Amino acid sequence: MKIVSDRGMDLAPEQLDGLDLTFAPLTINIDGQSLLSGVDISSEEFYQLLEDTGAFPTTSQPSAGDFAEIYRTVAAQDPEILSIHISSGLSGTMNAAVQGAAMVPEAHVTFVDSKTLSVPFGWQVEAAARALQAGWSLEQITAYLKEIRSKTDGFFTLGDLKYLIHGGRISHLTGLLGTLLQIKPIIMVDEASGKYADVAKDRTLKNAIRTLAQVVAKKYGSVGKVRIQLLHGHNLEGLEMLKTELSRHLDCWFEPVTPIAPVLGAHTGPSMVGLSIGPLQVFEAVLPMPFAQPELTYA
Repeated sequence: MKIVSDRGMDLAPEQLDGLDLTFAPLTINIDGQSLLSGVDISSEEFYQLLEDTGAFPTTSQPSAGDFAEIYRTVAAQDPEILSIHISSGLSGTMNAAVQGAAMVPEAHVTFVDSKTLSVPFGWQVEAAARALQAGWSLEQITAYLKEIRSKTDGFFTLGDLKYLIHGGRISHLTGLLGTLLQIKPIIMVDEASGKYADVAKDRTLKNAIRTLAQVVAKKYGSVGKVRIQLLHGHNLEGLEMLKTELSRHLDCWFEPVTPIAPVLGAHTGPSMVGLSIGPLQVFEAVLPMPFAQPELTYA
């Protein structure tokens, strides 16, 4: 079996090392250029271009034809394919994947809607790849991904909502309407709908980061040691503050920090800081444990 995914997910390079994955492209359109996220442009290059041009980027999903080409190529190696994708509540990527698979009858594709994005999505892809390496069946893997999806969350906050507004993502956050410019929201992805939901608000980004840590602690404070991966646009100061606040409230296992994928950062901008979180024990089945706490660096 082979695994196909898309560039709406985030993992640190060391987490991807050794995993057999095929990614569908997601495109960023900025300053007259069309660039493949994570291929033609890195996160660092993207935020520099954002600063240099002052442009508002747009994004586009893979086409059904793109997916058909991917499935045809992958099926030539193995017709059994597990295709895991960014939330259908936030992107049409999953729909394009289903349409693409219909064009390739030799490919036997099982679809999983991650119902999330970025690192929480990446954790599902990582778990599937490691479980496959360990010899798990398709049924075991899909059941495990459902468990991960139900027990992990992604949260983020940001100091500037203009990118969310421009990209149309603010339409998923009806609780923010009428106060857009005065507040800093704490946002998560609702598991049931796979759409953004605002769970708290504050007046400054620093206060919002403190509130974010408190929201997370309230939900996960009783589960024991938690796996956390911090992510950001281009906000190292905010990251350091978030790590400090989380460490005050929770017994944390920190994975390496990762910048958010350019195709996602196009909708959140450089001020965004966030995290993926879940009980560490949920991942014991596929991650080697115990292992040394990795040094946390702000790449």
